[in-house]
Amino acid sequence: MIDFIKRFKNFLLSERNYSDHTIRAYMSDLSQFGHFLTERKVDFGNVRDIDIRAYLARLYGNNSKSSISRKLTTIRTFLDFLIREGKITSNSAKLVPTPKGERRLPTFLTVDETFKLVETPDISSVLGLRDRAILELLYSSGLRVSELVGVCLKDLNLSASFVKVLGKGGVERIIPVGSKAASAIEKYMDKRPELKPKEDSLFLNSVGRRITVRSIARIVKKYTGISGIPKNISPHVLRHTFATHLLGSGADLRAIQEMLGHRNLSTTQRYTHASIEKIMEIYDKTHPRA
Repeated sequence: MIDFIKRFKNFLLSERNYSDHTIRAYMSDLSQFGHFLTERKVDFGNVRDIDIRAYLARLYGNNSKSSISRKLTTIRTFLDFLIREGKITSNSAKLVPTPKGERRLPTFLTVDETFKLVETPDISSVLGLRDRAILELLYSSGLRVSELVGVCLKDLNLSASFVKVLGKGGVERIIPVGSKAASAIEKYMDKRPELKPKEDSLFLNSVGRRITVRSIARIVKKYTGISGIPKNISPHVLRHTFATHLLGSGADLRAIQEMLGHRNLSTTQRYTHASIEKIMEIYDKTHPRA
């Protein structure tokens, strides 16, 4: 079965175009389930739905419903792969219902908080200019952090105000860049040669290499602390903020879906709940008989 798992990993990379992070999660999920099956003296080729139900039951209490759902998705995907490879004939994981997830509203910043955050970096240095441009672009275009680090110079067209990114599943999309973000990027680009670039990535680290996802997270965390905003802010919160502010200003939900790169409109519809919650909060505070 080890050989099939290796081939499955290559399948996720070459055919599904999954990110390294997603593939690591799939491999970890498979390893955990494999240990469970070993305890029950069951092979992947003979796994039954009752085995999968027992495994999920063990996970309850120590894992969120979304985490359990992901682990079930991993098992389903792997068993489908084994069918394709001729190892098994049916997918027993499809007999197991997906746990209903908690409906949590996405965290987002107010307009004032957003402006405060993006204006925090000290732009007297090239790294400060870079950080300002990163924050502005995250908020301006709602990019996933993996998309942001993947942007190369050739992907950016400031004269036409757009950036081209490669999203999930290798799907390319073109996203508008706001004037504030464009201005911040131009100022950073003027000083970018000081980093002695060793590649054509838009955002570089201090030694001229492509900046990493972890570095972006640290940058956002750093300026959250400096700005004094009392929220747990990640790069993804700026993506949520982008969508929430657009929706609150009357943008079409389908247009937001396109810009975010969501396959399903239901994923984008989370932001309508955030918008409704804000409306109710304003109503409660202002209506005389609320």
